[in-house]
Amino acid sequence: MTMHNHAEVGEISERIVLVGDPNRAKYIAEHYLEDAVLVNDVRCAYCYTGMFEGVRVSVMAVGMGGPSMLIYATELCRDYGCKILVRAGTSGGYRDDMKNFDIVLSQAVSTTSGINDNMFNGHFSPVADFGLLSTARSIADEEHLVTYVGGTVCNDRLYRDENYKSKMWKKYGMLCSEQEGCAFYTAAAEFGCRALMMVGITTGIRYDENGQEIFVDLPEREHAQSMDDLVRLALKTAAHAE
Repeated sequence: MTMHNHAEVGEISERIVLVGDPNRAKYIAEHYLEDAVLVNDVRCAYCYTGMFEGVRVSVMAVGMGGPSMLIYATELCRDYGCKILVRAGTSGGYRDDMKNFDIVLSQAVSTTSGINDNMFNGHFSPVADFGLLSTARSIADEEHLVTYVGGTVCNDRLYRDENYKSKMWKKYGMLCSEQEGCAFYTAAAEFGCRALMMVGITTGIRYDENGQEIFVDLPEREHAQSMDDLVRLALKTAAHAE
């Protein structure tokens, strides 16, 4: 039990999927986990533990933004013994060829966040666990899901003005912008845990004539992907990673 999580040690699986929205955690538990049990509801950070394809898995809501993610990921790794953590979230895509709910597997995270400032005598580069990344890509290929693998950028600000040099991230190959990846991978690294962030692209990031970011709706693919595709990929990765 911690300040933010009233589950007892042992009630949360070593394999866990993290989402932002508590209603999404509830949905996953109800639709994908067998014999799901609610083990935490403090601050609506719902955490359920059940069985998925014969493997004990938990799913937990951790809110939005780096500080919230850092709190929960730290406690899950440090206090609850979680070893495999998969984040299933949403993101804004930079690439012009992306369609609605294409999936990005984040290989490494660049960031504008300050959560690691003054922690190192240099700049720490948070990265995914290669084994989890390989497992997720293999499963995605078997499921015929459209995925991208590469760098992502983590921002504290969602709404940014023309002074933010967003086009530089796109120029240097970043696939998408989100808000939790740096904290997620940092906490996992600190405690020697394995982590992978995967995000569904729900909006496109484009620019007006003044260089101001604008969000645009994305077209569907012929075989449309959805949040359920992302959820299944996250659960399968967490459950079946060696």
